Amino acid sequence: MNPMDLMKNVQQLQSRMSEAQSRLKELVAVGTAGGDMVTVQMTGEFIVTDVKISPEAVDPDDVEMLQDLVRAAISDAVFKIREQIQQQMSSMTGGLNLPTNLFGGPE
Repeated sequence: MNPMDLMKNVQQLQSRMSEAQSRLKELVAVGTAGGDMVTVQMTGEFIVTDVKISPEAVDPDDVEMLQDLVRAAISDAVFKIREQIQQQMSSMTGGLNLPTNLFGGPE
């Protein structure tokens, strides 16, 4: 890519990036663990908006298992959000392959 061409398109790219950032608020993913015993809903801004825990996942004698399930469901949601961000960014930036953490969130 010619650096001069890139400079000419900086303003257009900034506009696309601003649009992409506003679209992050619209993204939603649901992460699951333990055969859906734990589900976590997360936005494109990596904000957890809902957590559901099945009664079968709650064992007072095995709190660590529940902690692991919650952690796994959150990780699954983050993975899914990153995939969605990558897809949107790729389509909006013409395949420039920008990092998924460009607008914040976990690296």
